[in-house]
Amino acid sequence: MNVPVSSSPADTLRTALSGLLDGLPPRQAAQAVERLIGHYRGATPTDAPILRDRADVAAYAAYRMPATFEAVRSALAALADAAPEWTPSGHVDVGGGTGAATWAVTAVWDGTRPTTVLDWAEPALALGREIAAANPALRDARWQRSRIGTALTLAPTDLVTVSYVLNELTAADRAALVDAAATAAQAVVIVEPGTPDGYTRVLEARDRLIAAGFQVAAPCPHSAACPIAPGTDWCHFSARVSRSSLHRQVKGGSLPYEDEKFAYVAATRFPATPAPTRIIRKPQIRKGQVLLDLCEPAERLDRVTVTKRHGDLYKAARDAEWGDGWPAAD
Repeated sequence: MNVPVSSSPADTLRTALSGLLDGLPPRQAAQAVERLIGHYRGATPTDAPILRDRADVAAYAAYRMPATFEAVRSALAALADAAPEWTPSGHVDVGGGTGAATWAVTAVWDGTRPTTVLDWAEPALALGREIAAANPALRDARWQRSRIGTALTLAPTDLVTVSYVLNELTAADRAALVDAAATAAQAVVIVEPGTPDGYTRVLEARDRLIAAGFQVAAPCPHSAACPIAPGTDWCHFSARVSRSSLHRQVKGGSLPYEDEKFAYVAATRFPATPAPTRIIRKPQIRKGQVLLDLCEPAERLDRVTVTKRHGDLYKAARDAEWGDGWPAAD
């Protein structure tokens, strides 16, 4: 694949994905996507790989990789903001499939590092290895078949990512995975769909990580209990995804972008400085004022109104986005 050296990881990934469905009948791709959507949005655990063959994996990569990349990149960027002096010296992506999270790591931190992708679907690993050849930072990555469950053990590493995996596992397997990540890593980042069920799984993982001695670096401004009353709401965020013609072909629709809703937690064993507060809803921009819904360090939610009288703070509020720390960093 001829990819310009100056391309960003996001651009390089889109280029690497182009042509992936060449030769695959559109109806077969659509059927694979429909089945994958059911697994992605569902809460039913499975004891068999979801990605069964090359057609499934090609459809998955076209349907999910750009969105997964952007969601994980957003979560990792929040971790990097909380620990600006830290750079992972090694990365293990558990249940990584075709490796979207590994691409996100290369988008947030420069340089190369030992990288391992674990998944139980060999076709996904094979395609992930093929796509990763376009990214110089991933050319030495290891793609290893592994059962993700109670028997999982992980070698020590700096960073473990687990993205869009917990919804495929039983409660016992989810707990074992989080515990294995906590034992192995200095930082753990878990991303799930931005649904009430996805948030609940992230909250359960957050509790286990804190019990294992981690502190929350993002999105929460604290490591105490979540202030959202169970069943009343859920914490989630949004990442803008640029959609290639291939992406639009597989997912339908004509817009050049979509918004990926996700829930996440980033936790560390080393010191990190969470955002003073976190914007947990899309800011409401009105004439002369901006309304911000914030998660506060005092274990509470608050709404603040920033007006023109606040000067530079008002300008910052107008530029603020859902998921940003607040006040904005200089």
